[in-house]
Amino acid sequence: MLNEIPKIGFGFWKVASDDCVDTLIEAVRAGYRHFDCAADYGNEVQVGEGLAKAIEQGLCTRDEIWVTSKLWNTFHAPEHVEAACQKSLNDLGVEQFDLYLIHFPIALEYVPFEERYPPEWIFDPAADNPTMQQAKVPLHETWAAMEKLVDKGLTRHIGVCNYNSALVHDLMRYAKIKPYALQIESHPYLTQEKLIRLAEQYDMHVTAFSPLGALSYVELDMAGSQDSVLNEPAVLTAAENHDKSPAQIVLRWGIQRQTSIIPKTTKPKRMRENLAITDFALSDAEMRAISALNANRRFNDPGVFCEAAFDSFHPIYD
Repeated sequence: MLNEIPKIGFGFWKVASDDCVDTLIEAVRAGYRHFDCAADYGNEVQVGEGLAKAIEQGLCTRDEIWVTSKLWNTFHAPEHVEAACQKSLNDLGVEQFDLYLIHFPIALEYVPFEERYPPEWIFDPAADNPTMQQAKVPLHETWAAMEKLVDKGLTRHIGVCNYNSALVHDLMRYAKIKPYALQIESHPYLTQEKLIRLAEQYDMHVTAFSPLGALSYVELDMAGSQDSVLNEPAVLTAAENHDKSPAQIVLRWGIQRQTSIIPKTTKPKRMRENLAITDFALSDAEMRAISALNANRRFNDPGVFCEAAFDSFHPIYD
């Protein structure tokens, strides 16, 4: 059983269900041991099938794999938290999570599994004006229910995603079981240095999603090709210095600043390339030059995409 989250993981956001089995097996063969999942990704059943096949083929054991999943917004009410966790456990075919996270600090009205799963953001897609529908569930009640998951052995650790500094401070005031991890968007255009420093102060591990920045969002029309950090001179110069690809440089920057990362690709060659970042180190000057690219450019912002996609203005960042 792994005692801590691996530095380089594999994210299953936006991996098509039909590709998940083969992708999981190839990722295990490449050397990945952390798989980041979520109910909202709509592919946990297929990821679970891939994991079962990888174990059956002797490529790994369950104890060698770190499995993360997340509580969706519609299941924040305490009476729904355990059922949501158990649903993801069943879908992934595991008895216990290594880490279970609150996906967003956003509580939405409950949607039963049998009515729609995953329920996504809109309460009633068939309504004349389909929108998000907020639920009156305070975060401290959701966290208390998360703590019961640890007590019942359904997950070894619990944590949060997409929290800002104020919410982290608040969480630490009432948490009986301290959060193990904070998962946030972070890349050279969004370094989040204060938030990461705060998490470290509270002994919370930080996982950076979208560690390559815009690449995850171009296909969603949430970023343009001109937003790519891989074209920045500071990144290209470091790539030339170390005989590595620009992507490897940016990923190395991520783990060298003591965050774990969860890149995603369905291409076996790219999988291995993303893992091959532990045989070199960026200089202090290279680290500073890449960090200086920070523009507070957030690609995954509910304050933007909720209004555009769901006709609901719901910012969580200032």
